[in-house]
Amino acid sequence: MIKEHDCVVLTQDLPNEGLTAGDVGTVVHIHQAGAAYEVEFVTLTGQTVAVATVQASQLRPVNRRDLSHVRELAAK
Repeated sequence: MIKEHDCVVLTQDLPNEGLTAGDVGTVVHIHQAGAAYEVEFVTLTGQTVAVATVQASQLRPVNRRDLSHVRELAAK
């Protein structure tokens, strides 16, 4: 079960937020007993990129086999 402050991984792109599958965020709020989550996505220097409402089907918890990977944000 995903809890507040857990790290999660997007499984689908969220183009309106500039996020792609594989991006990692932190759960800051749980909606409707886990039907959706408010997730904050930040750069490695701590700058918030987006706080998005994400459906449970669009993310998964991180697991012990996950490896960090870096991508640069597109210029706005």
